[in-house]
Amino acid sequence: MSPAFSRCYDPTGARYGIPTYPWRLAPDGLATRRQLRACGLRPAGQPVAAQIMRRSRRRKAGVAIAYLYRLDLARPVRAMTPGRVRALAAAMRARRTCPGCRVDAGYCIPTSLGLCVTCAYPA
Repeated sequence: MSPAFSRCYDPTGARYGIPTYPWRLAPDGLATRRQLRACGLRPAGQPVAAQIMRRSRRRKAGVAIAYLYRLDLARPVRAMTPGRVRALAAAMRARRTCPGCRVDAGYCIPTSLGLCVTCAYPA
């Protein structure tokens, strides 16, 4: 057993407080938020049931953690209400509108420029 595996394998939760499994070795019946969303589900306020851990060069601590939720307690994703649809459309319209010329650019204005490409580079 490798040291990385033993550090990430704690099914009782004695070391980290919640059951911890190595990457890709979580038991059936548990899923991450992304996996739940792909199935059309949401955690629905349930507590974190376990976590998976793997090495990462990007993180300061050297490990990446993903929380797992129980599938049997997950509920279907709520349907979009007409008000939420309008709010989302207004937010996207605001991201596409150039503050300089007040024209819908047809794409999201880059935050690095703050203006549409035509206004940012007039020549």
